[in-house]
Amino acid sequence: MIRLLVGLGNPGPEYEATRHNAGFWWLDEVARKLGATLQPERGYFGLAARVNRPLPGIEGPIWLLEPMTFMNLSGKSVAALARFFKIAPSEILVAHDELDLMPGQMKIKLGGSHAGHNGLKDIHAQLGSGDYWRLRLGIGHPGVKSEVVNYVLRKPPLQEREAIEKCVDQSLQALDLLLAGNMERAMMKIHAKPPRPKPPKPETEPPPTGEEERP
Repeated sequence: MIRLLVGLGNPGPEYEATRHNAGFWWLDEVARKLGATLQPERGYFGLAARVNRPLPGIEGPIWLLEPMTFMNLSGKSVAALARFFKIAPSEILVAHDELDLMPGQMKIKLGGSHAGHNGLKDIHAQLGSGDYWRLRLGIGHPGVKSEVVNYVLRKPPLQEREAIEKCVDQSLQALDLLLAGNMERAMMKIHAKPPRPKPPKPETEPPPTGEEERP
């Protein structure tokens, strides 16, 4: 069962539309779907919301969290809330931008390394564990390691932003399954590829008129 949903990003309007804030985009949509309003919570160093309305298979409140600590200190916020409410790492889902996936791709997994992601790196350190769930929202890679910092802090072109938003929408179809802890079924929904468009029907030749052209 998931009790804490976290979206990673950087605070401030100058970062709002940048690739590194894909986790914030996701959590904002989760809050909208659940009818929750994120509010500043100084004790948790971020914007948080408590959802108390009953959901199928859910017992107790669900917490939503956007750390306002800047990305490289995300764990300070996540650990503060998780420790206070005794939420285990396996009950936490963190949504974040993922360089190793293209825009329009996403993956969900439990555990693993932080792969150099500064937000995950600090969450690992502060929780003392990497055994939490991650929703990896693809943003693509600039192709050169030295360009990564500038790349994640830039706005994606419209086509890429729309591809990421489609992933967000698709993942929300699995939200109730995630919250209920039905991770296998949630994975199937999240990893499902959209159906391929049907090929257009070949154009039929016009019926013969019965008259032959003469030279």
